[in-house]
Amino acid sequence: MVWLAVLAFSPAIFWLWYVYQKDRWEPEPRALVVKTFLLGMACALPAALLEIPFAWSEFFLIVVAAPVIEEYAKYFVVSRTVYRQIDFNEPMDGIVYSAAAALGFASIENLLYLLAAQHQDLLAPVFIGRALFSVPGHVLFSTIWGAALGRAKFVSDPLRQRALIHGGLLMAMTAHALFNLLAMFELLGAIGLLVFLFFAWKLFHQRVEEALSQSPYVQRLEQLFERRDDAEPRP
Repeated sequence: MVWLAVLAFSPAIFWLWYVYQKDRWEPEPRALVVKTFLLGMACALPAALLEIPFAWSEFFLIVVAAPVIEEYAKYFVVSRTVYRQIDFNEPMDGIVYSAAAALGFASIENLLYLLAAQHQDLLAPVFIGRALFSVPGHVLFSTIWGAALGRAKFVSDPLRQRALIHGGLLMAMTAHALFNLLAMFELLGAIGLLVFLFFAWKLFHQRVEEALSQSPYVQRLEQLFERRDDAEPRP
């Protein structure tokens, strides 16, 4: 059981480090990131219970119910906790904390899948597939609404805030649904997943660069350099 837990959590720890080290200007308090990770773990069970009534249709459960319920569950724990704290003070924070919640959620999901795979002698392929596709997939989905949440934090217009957040949630749920749909097929699905993840990673890195460029710390540095240039004597 301990070995299975190590296997289940190790991909999430790697991907969390990957996202965390991209926060160049003001890295978030590690204790708060860990707390958000644990909250993501905690919301996995309520999400699973909410999905039970939709088990009458495997397709509807996988492609519709699961993406909506799981993305909203992860969004809920971030928006009701760390989003309201003073440490959430730049757009990049939305990406970091959404990734932490998503990876906590994915770790519990991973553990359940590995437990089932162990009894079917499929532990190695399931671990590899989930480490390379499903676990980072949760990051890619959730950081869509996470980036929107980070932008909305610094928008004064309430209508604009809601539009950003709801748009990010809808895009995340749609991406999650497309991923699950492709995963239902074999060869064509695998090819589709590779193409999907290629573009999803490109968009993820674009969102990271946009969030970093919108940081208040960058803006202060730019203002400082502008003042210094103005203060320098002209030849």
